[in-house]
Amino acid sequence: TIDGYMAKHRHDKTCTALETYFTTVIDWVDATFISTSSYMRGREWGRLYETFHSKPYDPAAVDADVQALLDDDAVTDKKGVYEYVLGGKADHKLINVRLFEGGVKGKAYKAQTDRATAAGLSNCSVCASVHNANQTKIWELKQMEADHVTAWSKGGASTLENCEMLCVSHNRAKGNR
Repeated sequence: TIDGYMAKHRHDKTCTALETYFTTVIDWVDATFISTSSYMRGREWGRLYETFHSKPYDPAAVDADVQALLDDDAVTDKKGVYEYVLGGKADHKLINVRLFEGGVKGKAYKAQTDRATAAGLSNCSVCASVHNANQTKIWELKQMEADHVTAWSKGGASTLENCEMLCVSHNRAKGNR
């Protein structure tokens, strides 16, 4: 921590060690990232350096990944892009992408509808479980929304395995459960 460092070095005659460290961090950032962005401001570059500096990066690949994510409207937390890319694009919570990509909805819809049709039930699992007029209704894709089986906020990924199509009214009523 800063306080720990300052306490340990309070009697140092110069700040050369601290200056060298900050220069090292800045040089690493300059070598790793080609383009700069206002989203770089306020990042914990010291922590990111300590976590990721030992891994070699291809600056052109890093730049392409960063730029693509900064331009992506599905990325709702642009500030997390840098740590997300450095970490191998594994922790989706850093960029807060809750959308299902590409054909995931279509694939989930088809599989769910095929199973529901064979069983004589609705392709909305909530409708299928309630005894009413919609218990056997097959909804059109445009009448359904993709839902995270395990909620996004609880670590659920936006993958086909974690996607369930629900009718609009049941998906919106479900909330974060």
